Amino acid sequence: MYVCICNGITDKQIRAAAAGGANTLQALRDELGVASQCGGCTDHALSLLQDNPTVPQVGEALFYSAASPA
Repeated sequence: MYVCICNGITDKQIRAAAAGGANTLQALRDELGVASQCGGCTDHALSLLQDNPTVPQVGEALFYSAASPA
């Protein structure tokens, strides 16, 4: 299924890129051009990334914890 109509990118291409290490939207944009035009595919591309078991989920190394007050 086409996810990014502007660049003709499919869900299979996004899954393959994620499996190959493109685990952020920026990495997908750099590799495939996803979400580089109108941005209408951003949410769907992110959901495909979250479905990939090789991509860190929220709370798993995506955010830094706040520093403790000294």
